[in-house]
Amino acid sequence: MDSFPSNFKHASILAWSLCAIMFTTCIHGSDSKIHCNEKDKQILLNFKNGAIDPSGLLSAWSSQQDCCHWYGVVCHNFTSRVTQLNLPCSFINGYGYNNFIDKSHCLSGDIPISLLQMEFLEHLDLSNHDYLAMTYDSMNSPSCHNLSLGNLHYQCENSSSLHYLDLSGNLNLLIHNLEWLSSAYSLKYIDLSGIDLRTETNWVQLMAMLPSLSELYLVDCHLDNMSPSLHFANFTALEVLDLSVNAIYSEVPNWLFNLTCDISYIYLDNNLLRGELPKAMPNFQVLKYLVLSNNDLNGPIPDCLGKLEHLTYLDLSSNLFSGPLPINLGNLSSLVALKARSNYFTGVVSEKHFTNLSNLKFLFVESPNIIFDFDLHWIPPFQLDGVFLGPVGPKPPQWLYTQTSLKSLGFANSKFSFETGDKFWSFVSKIELLQLVGNSIDGDLSNVLLNSSFIQLSSNNLKGGLPRLSSSVRVFMVDNNSLSGSMVPLLCHDMDRRSNLEYLDMSNNKLSGGLTDCWTNWKSLLHINLGNNDLSGKIPPSMGLLENRTSLHLHENNLSGDIPLSLQNCHSLLILNVRENRFSGSIPNWLPHKARALQLRSNQFTGSIPNWLPHKARALQLRSNQFTGTIPPQICQMHSLTILDFADNRISGHIPSCINNITAMVVHVRSVIAIGYIFYIDGTCYIIPENLMLLMKGKGLEYEDWNLIRIVDLSSNDLLGTIPAQMFSLTKLHSLNLSHNQLVGKIPKEIGNMRELESLDLSRNQLSGEIPESMSNLSFLSYLNLSFNNLTGKIPSGTQLQGFGALSYIGNLDLCGPPLTKSCSHDGIFGGTEPLDADDDDDDKSQFWSSFYMGMGVGFATCFWGVCAVIFFNRKWRHAYFRFLYDLRDQLYVMVVTKMNKLFK
Repeated sequence: MDSFPSNFKHASILAWSLCAIMFTTCIHGSDSKIHCNEKDKQILLNFKNGAIDPSGLLSAWSSQQDCCHWYGVVCHNFTSRVTQLNLPCSFINGYGYNNFIDKSHCLSGDIPISLLQMEFLEHLDLSNHDYLAMTYDSMNSPSCHNLSLGNLHYQCENSSSLHYLDLSGNLNLLIHNLEWLSSAYSLKYIDLSGIDLRTETNWVQLMAMLPSLSELYLVDCHLDNMSPSLHFANFTALEVLDLSVNAIYSEVPNWLFNLTCDISYIYLDNNLLRGELPKAMPNFQVLKYLVLSNNDLNGPIPDCLGKLEHLTYLDLSSNLFSGPLPINLGNLSSLVALKARSNYFTGVVSEKHFTNLSNLKFLFVESPNIIFDFDLHWIPPFQLDGVFLGPVGPKPPQWLYTQTSLKSLGFANSKFSFETGDKFWSFVSKIELLQLVGNSIDGDLSNVLLNSSFIQLSSNNLKGGLPRLSSSVRVFMVDNNSLSGSMVPLLCHDMDRRSNLEYLDMSNNKLSGGLTDCWTNWKSLLHINLGNNDLSGKIPPSMGLLENRTSLHLHENNLSGDIPLSLQNCHSLLILNVRENRFSGSIPNWLPHKARALQLRSNQFTGSIPNWLPHKARALQLRSNQFTGTIPPQICQMHSLTILDFADNRISGHIPSCINNITAMVVHVRSVIAIGYIFYIDGTCYIIPENLMLLMKGKGLEYEDWNLIRIVDLSSNDLLGTIPAQMFSLTKLHSLNLSHNQLVGKIPKEIGNMRELESLDLSRNQLSGEIPESMSNLSFLSYLNLSFNNLTGKIPSGTQLQGFGALSYIGNLDLCGPPLTKSCSHDGIFGGTEPLDADDDDDDKSQFWSSFYMGMGVGFATCFWGVCAVIFFNRKWRHAYFRFLYDLRDQLYVMVVTKMNKLFK
């Protein structure tokens, strides 16, 4: 009974609450639509109107409808104010060979800063689109002022509700500074990864002003400054800091190790950090992840790392660390991953380093001068998922065979000696990923059956024949060895099940014989690389059965004949590389129109360059053949082309004036990003890049990011006429080679607009006129050749053009000034020199010398007739003059007679 009043009170409160909910429900139930705020609606409509929306993502956004029901918009149930704008762009990033990510369906244009004027907006996600800039619209954001945004200066006041901001993946978005973030002081999560922030130098101080910021992701933002001289940064809630994949060139800053917040995750990998790590890290007691890989950090590993008891992931790989690996790392009982590959460690690593690492799952320790010395009877306290060690040998460590859950295994810088039937090969047959890279392996693999899904045996000095593969193998790389013999044992043996092989790389070996005709058994193949071997004969018809193949590399062999008709069945072919063989005939008109790269250079192809070339191609390399005719104008319709190489042929005519229509050389192509072959093992993504050999700066190099390189090479042909002005609209070009042609005219001053040019070769033409001053603006230029033309005048002054040697300018007889020894001067009146001002006009110079020579003529005539007048009118002078002539005659007569007498004696 005593509890009755209390229960009654609680029941009353509950009843009133239910009534309130029912009342609210009745109000909103009468109209199922939530009427959004008119101001929010107008801001969103302006956002839509300013967006480029190729897929109609925002097509349902209509002024006639309630914005709370628009796609990606979330409103508050009671206030009807917009709280979320959730519009990430998804793109296919699937399994297998996915050479290009297509973002053509994503939003583009500009992001209006007026979005921050929605006072109740808490969540803003515009990630993975193709936005180019952030803009301010004064008509729709009247409360913004003092914000520095490019050339604009405003500040927004009404964005204090924003907690989550994700603009990542907009790879062409350039933000000049981040001061506009200071108004969003409630931000907890910021992800600007992939955005160009290189002009923002105060990002540390600006981010530190946000008191609630707990997660900050600035991956691949072109940052180069980390404020190393700043001692303190007032981050009060920061837990995650990710600054990986930037260009930060400094020592690890003091402020990072003086943080007073409980930071748990630090990612600084793939930068240019240098110097040593501090000997004390007192504020990192809750640190879980420390990733410092791929930098230039040096010195010893500090003992303080072994005192971070919560550390679970430590990655020190690919640095310049030296000295011994601290033994107290074995005290990190929470450690799951220890990665310390590719450093300069010395000393001995033994079981003492791993005493208490019972939770360890990944152990990657490899350095050329380290010594592994494990007790033969040691049983580790862990069961690993992955291990990579080196150098070890002549046998793998015995404790390795106690690991029953191993999924990946790798060795480097080791010397192994395997006998036929060695237990190592049966042990690794149960492992998904096997990496033996950069070892010296003694033993014949021709009788070994490999079973792992992912097998990389690159650069091991392997000899003998090829091993056999089971149907489980999906990736097989055995490149850069000395394997010899035929491919028949690998390709033509009977298999109990259908092969799953997708990626095959046997390049840079000594394989001989033909390509065999056993490709019927390997229909799952997507990538084939057999380049740089001694293969001969023709391409067999069965290669045309590989309908899903996306890349075929047969370069640098002795293959001959035509490109077979059967290859037209390979509708998915993106890359065809048959350079440096003996193929002949004309280019067949069925070559895949989806191709992204065609490398047909250094063969014996004849005829004209066809006008049906694949319009989506990114790389087109037809150099060193026997092509004739002109450059087809259809080349200008290949808007995605970044590599145009027709060098060393017999192409004539003019360079097409429409060449500036190749937009990939004018602006960055936003919708196509090469990434290569994708392979997943146990949730981990492995990417094998698609390399291409390109000629640039007079050298041939393998490029992984060839899709980012922009080259035009039309050298060693018979091209005529002037260089079209449109050529100099290709402002994203990295290399331009027009040498060894018959081009005439001047070098236009517009060449100074090609600010990203690194290599320029215009040698061996008939170009005339002066070198334009604007070429001094080409600050990235590292290779220049203007030799053997008809260029005149002074080489423009400035460190850029004077930094090249005289060989860059020789063969231009009227060119002068440093670095040439010929000075820009003319002989003076009295044997001295009269310097010429390079800035004087040609008309002024011509007028000066005309006056000078005219004066000399008048003076001579005056003197001559003056002497004649004196002789004519003065009798004594006249007689003296003739006596002088008679005496001169007599002297000459006597001298001649005397010489003649001596001659005939």
